[in-house]
Amino acid sequence: MLNDLHSIKKSVREEAERAGSLQDIQNLKVKYLGKKGVLTNKLKFLGSIPKEQRPEYGSSLNEIKKYIEALLNKQEDIFKSSELNKSLQTQQIDITIPGYYIPLGHLHPITLVLNEIVSIFISLGFTVEEGPEVELDFYNFEALNFPKDHPARDMQDTFFISDNVVLRTHTSSVQVRTMEKNTPPLRVIAPGKVYRCDADVSHIPMFHQLEGFMVDKHIRMSDLKGVLELFIHRVFGRNTSVRFRPSFFPFTEPSAEIDISCVICKGSGCNVCKGTGWLEILGAGMINPRVYEKAGYDPDLYTGFAFGMGIERVAMLKFSIDDIRLFPENDKRFLEQF
Repeated sequence: MLNDLHSIKKSVREEAERAGSLQDIQNLKVKYLGKKGVLTNKLKFLGSIPKEQRPEYGSSLNEIKKYIEALLNKQEDIFKSSELNKSLQTQQIDITIPGYYIPLGHLHPITLVLNEIVSIFISLGFTVEEGPEVELDFYNFEALNFPKDHPARDMQDTFFISDNVVLRTHTSSVQVRTMEKNTPPLRVIAPGKVYRCDADVSHIPMFHQLEGFMVDKHIRMSDLKGVLELFIHRVFGRNTSVRFRPSFFPFTEPSAEIDISCVICKGSGCNVCKGTGWLEILGAGMINPRVYEKAGYDPDLYTGFAFGMGIERVAMLKFSIDDIRLFPENDKRFLEQF
């Protein structure tokens, strides 16, 4: 049996000397060291050898394996070095030929606007929170004071996964989750993707929204007005006029729609603002006491405000874009403008 091993050693050496390419060496590795190789098969029969002969046979088998590995690796390195030298001698690069221009990418306009908005609120002391995009009905609707018959619960507006699970329709759900885990004072923004069953030149099924809120003792509507006016002036310029219109949201009371002077006509009236001189930018209001009750806060002790905006809406006004569907299409001609 030991003679067989020495015979294998001799055969490998002779075959390695006759090898004419790197592929030949790799084939020898498979032949002798592979899963079904010669040495592997020899190892399988180790148990059938008499006990007194096993140590010597096993030791010899291991030595031959190391010998074959070293021999074939050495031959492999020789062929690799030879092929590299041959390649360097036969292949040349003409450095006088002009190179090909490789265009570099950049941040998407939605990312640019979102980063700008987040940085503004962080500078005002707000922190960033996130929440799940697949949300429970409780956090998306019930905890925000949406009654069961509210239109936002209709299948036309909301993607329902089950009776109790939805794709979140706003990042306002993060507000309740954050309030459950923390005690006031709170200054928080919650940016992220939201989903609604809607699609036209000003709506898409998936878009980005930013919810913001502040909760503490003695927070007033004037605090909300000051924060939002500062935000709008930083995004659209100090000459941008701002107005608050009474509105209704289940989770704020009183509520308001916030308009800015038209970015196209500067308030004089045009087709974009439909001759009014104003464009709606976001919704806001004082947090409804019922929301505090759901979060476990004392509504007699704490007050606060909340606001929400669509990032695509802000980007459309900032860059004078008239079709929201341009954002997800990723047309290079469109994106290169930013």
